[in-house]
Amino acid sequence: MAHLGNGISAPDFSLTALDGKEYSLASLLQHGPVLITFFKISCPVCQFTLPFMQRIADRFAGKNVSVVGVSQDDAKDTQEFNQEFGVKLPTLVDRKGYPVSNAYRLANVPTIFLVAPDGKITANCTGFDKAVLEEIAGALAEHEKISATPLFRKDESVPAFKPG
Repeated sequence: MAHLGNGISAPDFSLTALDGKEYSLASLLQHGPVLITFFKISCPVCQFTLPFMQRIADRFAGKNVSVVGVSQDDAKDTQEFNQEFGVKLPTLVDRKGYPVSNAYRLANVPTIFLVAPDGKITANCTGFDKAVLEEIAGALAEHEKISATPLFRKDESVPAFKPG
């Protein structure tokens, strides 16, 4: 079973973040597109990917864009992960049995979805995909009517793809 693809309506959810605040997809979409990254703390590709998600979150801070992580681990371990990898974006914790991850039909992590304000998935990838992340950053810049700038620096050695 493959994860949900482009053009599909993203399932709504309501989850608690590490700061105790409740987030729902519906409320986030009222402010603009939402970038969701599902992850597990023990996943090496997640460890590699989440700092780049933070880079996107930093780039669009204060804009009409939401960037959130959805952890498949408990709050304590996820908090430690965020501290270790410099992740400050709102991090939600999927409940026991992973109901939100299952609604998005995840088989692997990290899995990333860009959800447009109309609730449709417009970009997605499993694992780390440099081209898709550049595409997502460009789409968010276009939404905000700002110039797109490269997500990855020329002095960084970043692989094109890492499977999840």
